[in-house]
Amino acid sequence: MVFFVAVVSFCWAPVASHARPLSMIRDAEIENIIRIYSTPVFEAAGLNAKAIKLYLVNDPSLNAFVAGGQNLFLNTGLLLQSGDPGEVIGVIAHETGHIAGGHLARQHEALAQTAAASILSLILGGAAVIAGAGEAGAAVMAGGQGIAQRNFLAYSRGHEASADQAAMTYLDRTGQSSKGLLTFMKKLENQELLFASNQDPYLLTHPLTKERIDAIGAFVERSPNSQKPWDPKLVEMHARMKAKLVGYMTPGAVNRTYKREDNSLPARYARAIAFYRSSNMEQFLPAIESLIADYPNDPFFHEVRGQGLWENGRAEEALVSYTKASELLQESDLLRRDLARVQVSIGRPDLIAKAVENLRVVVHNDRFSAGALQELGNAYYKQGDEPRARLYHADAAFLRGEMDKAIYNGEVASRAFREGSAEWLRAKDIVNAAQVHKKQKELRR
Repeated sequence: MVFFVAVVSFCWAPVASHARPLSMIRDAEIENIIRIYSTPVFEAAGLNAKAIKLYLVNDPSLNAFVAGGQNLFLNTGLLLQSGDPGEVIGVIAHETGHIAGGHLARQHEALAQTAAASILSLILGGAAVIAGAGEAGAAVMAGGQGIAQRNFLAYSRGHEASADQAAMTYLDRTGQSSKGLLTFMKKLENQELLFASNQDPYLLTHPLTKERIDAIGAFVERSPNSQKPWDPKLVEMHARMKAKLVGYMTPGAVNRTYKREDNSLPARYARAIAFYRSSNMEQFLPAIESLIADYPNDPFFHEVRGQGLWENGRAEEALVSYTKASELLQESDLLRRDLARVQVSIGRPDLIAKAVENLRVVVHNDRFSAGALQELGNAYYKQGDEPRARLYHADAAFLRGEMDKAIYNGEVASRAFREGSAEWLRAKDIVNAAQVHKKQKELRR
């Protein structure tokens, strides 16, 4: 795999295709913001917010979709083109309407008749989806699969109107304005005269009508929440999210996006990240450290400092920053995993032990993260515990669809553990499941 950054905190996992490859992004701060945006909406819809997985697609086009059950995908293009938190929250509310309305059920019928089955397998990567850098399964649709993607994800106009109505209901229940949904739809309306090949994917999979826009507009006029301003904290988060995306993805555009005299937090943040992405450590460190001086308890400023140092070979200094970031946001498994990577890279026995502890927490919280399982296995190897290393590598290989590796590592692990022990049983389960999977695949040929 090719990585723009080695640490998961903000990384791409590209997928080869016949067209420009699409990829996923993992970033603790942006994921945290999207989760803050979406949780009230999910709860207003009567859904378990923790059960819905959120994924960021590294693509400049304006798009969002749900697939494979409760999996919500948002393009970076959508985030960057959004004018305020309301537009992103409005799109999330609309997609939540598709989930709560059972509109995904029709996709299961399409699976048997189109190439969408391969699309869904790419999206979901078996049992695990985008659980970390370098994992198989970190994929979305691309190239020749585009037509199947549109057929698979497209909704009827009736479903679209229903999802709109549900979105407005959820937003009202949470005391939020639907203006953002309206302004987003008007952005799409401006694209309707373009040739289909030039339209953003969202318009192709979510058919737009004047009636829909009129209905949303009428709702906005009568809703008591329409005149409510957005929470300043959400506005600040939105500006930071966009600044971070610009800094990481297009560092050369930062000076065009933010004027030199702009000393706002987002402008400073974008510049600091752009310095790091351009390998300009002489300017990066003073820039990020000035932010830390002003906001010493912000975990994400410490994280960015740690990432810049670690990727420039200064692991011991990076360890201090990652440790602080993880302490400030203890519930973040992504920061915990970043910290473990640095601990393993330094390699001292005490740090390897801490890395194992951190990765065990990550794996406990997400049993379907092939990357975290692989890293935990690596850490056990560093400790000299080959049986457990083999066990976790077998688990990771199974989730990546590498059945021969899963069988080999599982069998080696099973011979090292006491028969009947939890580890022995787990190894045997992986071997048996991988063998069954291989046989089923052979029968389908």
